[in-house]
Parts: sequence; C-alpha cells; structure tokens
Amino acid sequence: MEKQFDSDSLKSFVHDVPNFPKAGIIFRDINPLLAQPGALKAAAAAMTSEFSTLPITHVIGIESRGFLFGSIIAQDLDRGFSPIRKQGKLPGEVVSETYNLEYGTDTLEIQADAIGPGDQILLVDDVLATGGTLSAAERLVDATGAEVVGATVLIELDFLGGRKQLGVRHVAAVIHY
Repeated sequence: MEKQFDSDSLKSFVHDVPNFPKAGIIFRDINPLLAQPGALKAAAAAMTSEFSTLPITHVIGIESRGFLFGSIIAQDLDRGFSPIRKQGKLPGEVVSETYNLEYGTDTLEIQADAIGPGDQILLVDDVLATGGTLSAAERLVDATGAEVVGATVLIELDFLGGRKQLGVRHVAAVIHY
C-alpha cells in the first residue's frame, strides 16, 4: 500500500539550513523530501491538483528543481514539458529575459521554438520567495507569444510577498512558511 502524504507530512521532510547561502538566510532544503519514497510523487500530485481542468498545453519547469516537479506534472497532465534554463545552457536560438537579484542580475532562457502564440503555460518551480525568478519566467513566456495561465510551487515563503510580483493570478503552493 502506497503511503499517503499531506502538506504537513511533506513539510516535515523540508529541513531548515540556517545561514545558507549567506548569513541571515534560512534555506529550505527539499533533498530529504526527494529522498523519501513516494514523497516526490505526492508533492507533484499536490502541485498538479488545482490545474487539471485548465486549458494547459505545456508545462515549463524553471531551472533546476522546477525540472524535477515539472516533468512529473507534465506527465500527469499529459502535456509537453520544456525547461527554462540559466543563460548559455540551451542549444539553438533562444529567447532571453534578464532580471535583478538582490546581489546582481541573472538571465533565463527558453528555446525559441519550444512554445509560441496560442500555447497555455503552467510554470513550475520549487520555491516562490520574492517572486523575481517566477516573474522573469512569466515575462520570458510572454515574449514568445504564449500565455501563462498558472504557476505552481512546492514551497511559498508568504512573508516575502512574492505572489504580488506575478501577473498570473492562479498560483498554487503546497507548503507555506
């Protein structure tokens, strides 16, 4: 019999790592969740549940942990999967979006022919914190002519207000801090 997981039991597998990657930050480590048999599948199912009736054509996972969840979600929804990667990681023509971080800038890219006008996108990432990465991914998808219809994450750090940075209104998170 397969073990059942709810958001509280999934949260119990997320470990706090103080002062990583720098002093004053509490990093939410999902590796123990990934190592727990059945927890990854349960987390992906919980991330998918609110989106099964939306007209999604593609699932887009954001580097790198968004790949883990996104590919499972795409399979569950019977949709295609494409990655959004850091600059210089994808072959061929790409569409890019540069965004600000608290310590500089970063650039995300998607292959130019991965999605386009008429495509309905579900964005997937592991954490929604300040909203910078997901917001940049939204702008990147918009630049292709596709439309973001939803975003789903495993963890949302509610106190940082990242959800307010997003243009898409259908946002789901399984675990809240």
